[in-house]
Amino acid sequence: MERFDTDILVAGGGAAGLAATAAFATEGFRVTCVDPVPPAAGIDDPGSDMRSTAFLMPSVRLLERAGLWAKLVPHAAPLRIMRLADAGGPEPVVRETADFVADEAGEPAFGYNVPNWLMRREMVASLRGMPRVTLRMGTRVEHLTPRTCEAVVRLADGTSLRARLVIAADGRDSAVREMCGISARRWGYGQKAVVFTVAHSLPHHDVSTEIHRSGGPFTLVPLPDHDGRPHSAVVWMERGPRAVELGNMPPEAFERELNERACGVLGPLELASPRRVWPIISQVSERLCGPRTALVAEAAHVIPPIGAQGLNMSLRDIATLRDLCVAAREAGGDIGNDDLLRRYHWKRHPDILARIAGVDALNRAAMEDTQRLRDLRLAGLKALHGVRPARRLAMSMGLGAGS
Repeated sequence: MERFDTDILVAGGGAAGLAATAAFATEGFRVTCVDPVPPAAGIDDPGSDMRSTAFLMPSVRLLERAGLWAKLVPHAAPLRIMRLADAGGPEPVVRETADFVADEAGEPAFGYNVPNWLMRREMVASLRGMPRVTLRMGTRVEHLTPRTCEAVVRLADGTSLRARLVIAADGRDSAVREMCGISARRWGYGQKAVVFTVAHSLPHHDVSTEIHRSGGPFTLVPLPDHDGRPHSAVVWMERGPRAVELGNMPPEAFERELNERACGVLGPLELASPRRVWPIISQVSERLCGPRTALVAEAAHVIPPIGAQGLNMSLRDIATLRDLCVAAREAGGDIGNDDLLRRYHWKRHPDILARIAGVDALNRAAMEDTQRLRDLRLAGLKALHGVRPARRLAMSMGLGAGS
């Protein structure tokens, strides 16, 4: 039997690429992961990602099966309640809250929140000790040549290798997607997100709070206590010029604006990390596969950070592709053949389109400035939360039902 350099090459060493590497390696595939950027060593590193990721329970189970969760759970905070708070009245105060409780969805928690910079560091540390895993940090895919039974991949460091399947997890501007000639439709909202960490006086009690006023959601997501004080990650979405202004403000002025926008829900907030400003877009690829290539995560889809859908959609991509490849191997088939990759596309693409449409609508509603439309948004929140079957359906869909 012909030997390949690797069964699967994963292009991209972010959270999704590393999760894919572990998920396939633990199923017995030889996996090589390449990424040009080494993981950040600490929160103050210039390249550190100040965002955090809420892993919903289906994603936690995937990470457990892939051997990654044990490294992450010491740094994770549970999310037992998802609270939507409306502050869309004339004054910036909360006028209505709606709690979605994990117990009602039959789960101990909706998920767990982990800082992104730390998550990537710990995932890489886990993968370095895994059999069948090769990490090539500091290089990237430069050229891809698909053939009948393999793909030949040339890396930027001058080396080449052969793989049965290439997984593109190299982000929203995916070079591998472009090499495959796959187009992607992108649209913006005139928004950016300011992301950072805060310390606060009141405990968060494992409650993630999303406050709606105008410009976009303002979300406080629990983190583990640090130095004896409660901490939360913040995603503050605003129209672009306002977000840039907030990102450049002196800390004291920024904290004044921050505490007004937070409506006092966790008491006084203190900035506990650098701030980063990220563009908010939606994007979807026309298809999720090319010759010998599958697109996952932001190479396939990008959505605004609402409802913890982004990376959790990505991990559903990975689980679907993994299951198809395991079944193909057990049947003596080829894990990179066109039929398997088309089935992957049709299993995932409808769910991706539906979730992008849903999050797009929620984001546009959260941006509303006029009082009449903000009042309509409040009425919709009350209607959704007040009807138990609708509330339970919303929680089930948020956790990934129907994917």
